Amino acid sequence: MAPSHVVALGGGHGLYASLTALRGICDGLTAIVTVADDGGSSGRLRAEFGIVPPGDLRMALSALCEDTEWGRTWRDVLQMRFESDGPLSGHAVGNLLIAALWSHTGGVVEGLDWVARLLRAQGRVLPLADEPVVVSADVVTPSGLEHVTGQVAVATTRGKIGALTISPPRPHVPAATLEAIAEADVVVLGPGSWYTSVLTHFLVPDVARALTAAGPRTVLTLNIAHLDEETEGTDRVDDIAAIRAAAPDFVPGRVLVDRSHDVPELHAAVEMWGSRLVVADMCSVDAPDRHDVSLLRQQYARVLDELGPREAARVGEVAG
Repeated sequence: MAPSHVVALGGGHGLYASLTALRGICDGLTAIVTVADDGGSSGRLRAEFGIVPPGDLRMALSALCEDTEWGRTWRDVLQMRFESDGPLSGHAVGNLLIAALWSHTGGVVEGLDWVARLLRAQGRVLPLADEPVVVSADVVTPSGLEHVTGQVAVATTRGKIGALTISPPRPHVPAATLEAIAEADVVVLGPGSWYTSVLTHFLVPDVARALTAAGPRTVLTLNIAHLDEETEGTDRVDDIAAIRAAAPDFVPGRVLVDRSHDVPELHAAVEMWGSRLVVADMCSVDAPDRHDVSLLRQQYARVLDELGPREAARVGEVAG
């Protein structure tokens, strides 16, 4: 029996894929989204109004829209971008709507809940923090060690990312975000930009503690892309090493990886970590650097069934 509630964490297209895959195979679904983006429409609104960047939150809401003409229409409107020679060019309609609702309601969570109602969303979207976060990193570049600041800079600077930090170091996390992780039957982490969308969760102390406690019921989904700009020159073993360095006490229950990355070194790294590796074909034919949502859904359904609802697990432990 599949778990009744799943929490998925990440940002951007990776979280959009996992949310789309999880729809329909669990009774409840909550997305927790990173708030470090400083590029594009989100970056402009963040700089102008000092708000949490709305773009990744908009993407998550769109992934959860009701599968009806109403839901799909509003999803498409939210995703639409203005194209003109004026100041609105490049802005996504949904980003402007979310920013307006934050101003109207006075709260990040409240505003997102109102957009979810408009979309008749099949789940809830929550922020990692309700204040904008700045991510910085030490990057080993061809010319030496370089300290870069900002999500876009970290993601695009050529080189190997080392130490990762955020500012403020202890951003405020909404109670609803921590409650969602604590109460989830299963937590799904990744795929996504490994440092700026996945590891950033472990840089927020309150969320890191919650994720560590949820480790045994967490599914870590590794990326497919072999030439991702943010992790160029590294592999999935390096990705695991980066998480272990950022969160030494975190051990996921399962690690899910596409068959294209099935190498002995990865098996050894996951076994040494104390987790279990699940290897499957999940690569999209049309976009070989991304997951095929239907194949990803199959693997999530299988793993969620293995982990089972927490209540059932507790009953089994008592019976045993």
